[in-house]
Amino acid sequence: MIQIPFNNRYVTLGETFYVKTRPTPVAKPALIKFNDALARLMGLSPGDLDTADLAAVFSGDTVPEGAEPLAMAYAGHQFGYFSPQLGDGRAILLGEMSGANGACFDMQLKGSGRTFYSRGGDGRAALGPVLREYLVSEAMAKLNVPTTRALAAVATGEPVAREQLLPGGVITRIASSFVRVGTFQYFAARGDVEAVKTLADYVIERNYPGVVSAENPYVAFLEAVIERQARLIAQWMQLGFIHGVMNTDNMSIAGETIDYGPCAFMDAYDHDRVFSSIDHGGRYAYNNQPGIGLWNLTRLAESLAPLLADETDEAIEVAQTLLKSYRAQYEQSRLAGMRTKCGLTAHEDTEQEDKSLIEALLNVMAANHADFTLTFYYLSQLWAQSSEHDGDCRSLFVSPAQFDEWAVTWRGRLSRETRSDEARQANMRAVNPVYIPRNHQIEAAIRAAEDGGDFSVFHDLHEVLQNPYVKQEGKDSYMLPPEPDEVVKQTFCGT
Repeated sequence: MIQIPFNNRYVTLGETFYVKTRPTPVAKPALIKFNDALARLMGLSPGDLDTADLAAVFSGDTVPEGAEPLAMAYAGHQFGYFSPQLGDGRAILLGEMSGANGACFDMQLKGSGRTFYSRGGDGRAALGPVLREYLVSEAMAKLNVPTTRALAAVATGEPVAREQLLPGGVITRIASSFVRVGTFQYFAARGDVEAVKTLADYVIERNYPGVVSAENPYVAFLEAVIERQARLIAQWMQLGFIHGVMNTDNMSIAGETIDYGPCAFMDAYDHDRVFSSIDHGGRYAYNNQPGIGLWNLTRLAESLAPLLADETDEAIEVAQTLLKSYRAQYEQSRLAGMRTKCGLTAHEDTEQEDKSLIEALLNVMAANHADFTLTFYYLSQLWAQSSEHDGDCRSLFVSPAQFDEWAVTWRGRLSRETRSDEARQANMRAVNPVYIPRNHQIEAAIRAAEDGGDFSVFHDLHEVLQNPYVKQEGKDSYMLPPEPDEVVKQTFCGT
């Protein structure tokens, strides 16, 4: 059996934090994919284990030595409405470990059977959502976005019942923490300040050790979480990524992208794009994500309030001051990222000009249904003094003249840069991907696997997404937006 050096801390916090739960064995586990590179990063040595051994461990059929499996308790605001008890309904934390460099890793099985918190559900995952999460989370890692990672994907050999019977799967997820904003809300809603403090101390020690020496570590902790979330959501926006279900129970306290349910990357740009089949009012639309980030952080601040100051009024004042910094931090991160995407460097006297230039491009893209990823990729090929090579970029716009008008202003701004075209283009290509996990390509991988047991489409797509910033020979089809009959209009939760 694979040797995993577990060093479990969460289980010591007390039984109010979880319910011990063993995974439910599956019929015929078969390994689809094992992430050797991530395993090495974690300090794991699968050694000579064959795929059957790996499938047994990462389906939950065999619980490795040192694991202390449990389902975590948490609450959460779901589409603005508070649920005082949610918890891991189809996920089981096997345990925690530390890597060679001191990094913390939590190992979790998702789709491994019923738990105390399943709320009538089967605790299982269909194969499609497992493949989607594997592809998207690993693509996000290669796009340099903080994220949970996928260590393994396993087919269970048994069906799960959704609108129809579907083949089942289990994904092994790795995170620096599976604690969520909703975990703090769970105890705050019960008035259990001591548990909030215990949880905060645990997270600070594992994920924010730099705040321990602060005058008030809990104030510094909230400040650090705000900063991480501002940067994370700015990165989502710079890639056209829509999380789809930004409930507080889906917001990682460690500042990582978590819970890839009805998520999607945009093809044609739309300020208000929604993919999630359950987001009927557009609460988590693309342009709403920064504001929802602040809303969720406000719920965290409410939960931490008793730790921020002795007096309620003072705690509220501290929290409000910290939360006010979020918008500025987000805007700073977003502007820096979008400047780089557009080939601009920071000049104090051009900040407002650059903001206007960037917003003007997004507005033109929206009006012309231009592909988000390809617009910025082709922009990185253009020259400052010549429009001779603008063809590929112009072709993305229904009215190319509107792009031409914007490009004149853009080139005027580039005239104030001191870098060579070659240096600027290289910097732009480093942040403007060629390949993203496009919805129609993910759907093709799922259909091949679910309908025909063919995982080659999944493996081929995953391989391309491992090198997203370099144009790969013979892989042009992975760049392309969907044909009209390939457009995916909605994405779905695995439940």
